[in-house]
Amino acid sequence: MELKSLIEAILFAAQKPLPLKEIKAILARPDESGNSEITRAFKKAKESEISEAIERLKVDYTQQGRSFQIQEVAGAFHLISQPQFAPWLKQLFEERRSGRLSLPALETLAIIAYRQPITRADIEGVRGVAVDGVMQTLLERGLVTITGRAEVPGRPMLYGTTKSFLEHFGLSNINELPAVEELRRVNLNLPESTAPATPETPTPTDAQPATTPEAS
Repeated sequence: MELKSLIEAILFAAQKPLPLKEIKAILARPDESGNSEITRAFKKAKESEISEAIERLKVDYTQQGRSFQIQEVAGAFHLISQPQFAPWLKQLFEERRSGRLSLPALETLAIIAYRQPITRADIEGVRGVAVDGVMQTLLERGLVTITGRAEVPGRPMLYGTTKSFLEHFGLSNINELPAVEELRRVNLNLPESTAPATPETPTPTDAQPATTPEAS
């Protein structure tokens, strides 16, 4: 048994993207009811060896023209189908359509993503409407979190995106966000003030920095 075959099986069975550290932990704690000699062989696998095996799998899938690929999201890995198969596969997920984010939720989320950390008052200033209900939805879904308090009178809470946000939208880190102009072209109707106030790209607010946007 090759290490890459075992990792392939782990990624296939996983219900979520797995970081190298977690894959390593799984390899180190096998069910001893199987072949103990084989299980022991992988217990001391290093993260560098796991990473190398994943890269070999990627090459194999490309050369073999497989219908799936390994995607890295938020510093973790999972198996996903190739994008060209979406017109057929999406039929399997029709029941999930009601769980998509609404346009107001997407607009609010975009403002937070590009201008984080940001206060609720500033979000409302950009959108021009109250965002209480939308913010509650984003917080409940774990896409947004409280990152601290602003050093201004009243010390209002600051909001930023989470690791779940990166996973939800298939991003390795916040720097992979598309340009605001690109978002406007897909009819999100984002105001000019959505863009970051400085030319610097915002950094992730989640300590552990992803799929197509789904949405309330």
